Amino acid sequence: MDIAVNLVENYLRLTGYLTVSELEVQRKDPKGQYRIVTDVDVIAIRMPGALYVGDPHKAQDCALLQLEDDALMLEDETIDIILGEVKQGPAELNSGIKDHAVLHSVLRRFEWLFADTTQEVIEALQRKLIYRGPGRQGGHIRVRIVAFGRADEYGENVIPLSRIISSLLGFFSEYEDAFRPIHFREPAPAFLRLLLKSGFELTRNEIGDSTGPD
Repeated sequence: MDIAVNLVENYLRLTGYLTVSELEVQRKDPKGQYRIVTDVDVIAIRMPGALYVGDPHKAQDCALLQLEDDALMLEDETIDIILGEVKQGPAELNSGIKDHAVLHSVLRRFEWLFADTTQEVIEALQRKLIYRGPGRQGGHIRVRIVAFGRADEYGENVIPLSRIISSLLGFFSEYEDAFRPIHFREPAPAFLRLLLKSGFELTRNEIGDSTGPD
């Protein structure tokens, strides 16, 4: 797996998302043979609510252990679904991720959530890279295509890798007691933990961290 994809996937998992990475989408060509149209680097879904490092039965013990990042721009009472394109260079989208067949292949896995039709969700994503609508059982759903890579600031459709690195380092440093028992076997978070344990300090300027819009 690409190291950048691994970084993004673990960041999303730690902030409460369920993820699938490098999903290949196939299509039958005119000769009747299947071919890979594209692969979606990261697909993630997050249900509303706070995420705690530890068991929150005793709220006073866990109230300060929420893994949050403003760059995700989460909305109250909203299911958040991300279709992510991950780049080690500039945060850019491949045209294939907006292809109708690609979006349909991915979104049919979530279509039971939507009050609107899958076609309406697809059309919204193709027009403006984001869909907002009602859930079939109430509440709200946001689906967005997000580019992860090098960028000056974050927004609903772009999250810089530098922001992800600084957020993970912040989690590991601030909640060291909670993370100490966890053995990270994924290469990206394991390497960041190794840097901290080895005494390295990365500042915002050194990793080019970016902040969001005012």
